[in-house]
Amino acid sequence: MTAEIVRTGAELELAARVIELVREVAGPAAEAEVTVRHDAEALTRFANSAIHQNVAEATTTIRLRLHLDGRSASSSTTVVEPAGLRGLVERTVTAARLSPPDTTWPGLTRPAPLHGSAGHHGSGPRSGLDFGFDEATARATPAERAERVRDFVRAADGLETAGYCRTTYTSAAFANSAGQAVEGRTAEAAMDGIARLNGDDGVARLAGGRLAGLDGAALGARAAAKARAAQGPIELPPGRYEVVLEPEAVADLLDNFAVFGFNGKAFAQKQSFAELEAEQFDPAVTIVDEPLGSRSEPAAGLPFDVEGTPRESLVLVRDGVTKAVAHDRASAADAGTASTGHASPTSRSWGPMATHMRLEAAPAATEPEVPPAGPDSPIAESARPLVSRMERGLLITDFWYTRVLDQKALIITGLTRNGVWLIENGQLVAPVSNMRFTQSYPQALAPGAIRGIGSESILLPDRWSGTRYAAPALHLASWNLTGNASG
Repeated sequence: MTAEIVRTGAELELAARVIELVREVAGPAAEAEVTVRHDAEALTRFANSAIHQNVAEATTTIRLRLHLDGRSASSSTTVVEPAGLRGLVERTVTAARLSPPDTTWPGLTRPAPLHGSAGHHGSGPRSGLDFGFDEATARATPAERAERVRDFVRAADGLETAGYCRTTYTSAAFANSAGQAVEGRTAEAAMDGIARLNGDDGVARLAGGRLAGLDGAALGARAAAKARAAQGPIELPPGRYEVVLEPEAVADLLDNFAVFGFNGKAFAQKQSFAELEAEQFDPAVTIVDEPLGSRSEPAAGLPFDVEGTPRESLVLVRDGVTKAVAHDRASAADAGTASTGHASPTSRSWGPMATHMRLEAAPAATEPEVPPAGPDSPIAESARPLVSRMERGLLITDFWYTRVLDQKALIITGLTRNGVWLIENGQLVAPVSNMRFTQSYPQALAPGAIRGIGSESILLPDRWSGTRYAAPALHLASWNLTGNASG
């Protein structure tokens, strides 16, 4: 079963039909915005080194938000027939009339072209259908995903393996009663797998806009090398250690920065560490939210948000200076600024969040030359130059089960996972048992705290639906390990 590609313009026609129904049922004074979104996901899962599940799901969801007589309500449906659309409108109008006054209603997005669609002219819908969309990925078959799984399992060379290969396709349109009408589509492929030996796991992950860019054999070999190198771990005492974090661990930093730090609602409520124009990070740090992709990678997200605001790259931190936080129309109104295109169905409750953050890699010329790694090295290629500089510290693959202890300072506690090694004089000395840490993430990246950044940002699969982060390896002066995971 392959994903069905929705006819161009189909979602926009549905959205326009709902807007007309709103005018018919509620009158011309009603302010309405409609998002029609078709999501198709196909997943090939494997465990015990064999595929055990192939599933595919496709859903079209219509979401209506309505503001009528100073009151607001929203509702959604997956029934696209005329009776379903009318039912959606009628129950949303009824809900709005029964709701309390909404004094924070930010108004509707005015008609505006999508960024990157400079060729558009006239008053018709602005199209985002040309943002590097890879149709081959959207139409990927189970056999194509199974090829990547087969290559992963074979490359693990007898180790027990588990994981998934996934392809997704989204096409969507937005229309509102103020005349904004936009559409776009995106596709993604991702692979996440482990290799296991004597209870120790090695992991390898990768995401991208093209299934053709996923090399199952390379990922399987990397996971197996980590599992083999993790045998016979030693325990180290708690304390502050110099560390090299591989991209998987760095993605957890970006995830928590997005949810709790660069969140416009948290910023407005003074629950965020972010201070605009302050030098809060090491000068080596530049963080950008890139929903439209990069020069080498197709768009990761849709080119507009659920309020119809066009999206573009947003620089959150430049050369260590905090420059922006993510806003929807409500948080932007509170802050006296403009929306950055980060509205979501939950952003008025949880706040707007950046979902495609990239920590910029360092220029390759800044890294020392190191000899090629052997096939059994557990060190990610992007981390090897950083490890070669470390006198004594830890190489950490991944974090998990991270929880916030202090949101304002963004103090996080969590566990290491999927491989930790002691490094002395640039050489791997011994595997280390997993440890608990308690660390302020902004403090770990503060001025003077970064000793090196890898030369390549690696795209990693989402931890939550709709998010994807690109991260290089990071060499940090200090990381606070507070206990051994065994007790």
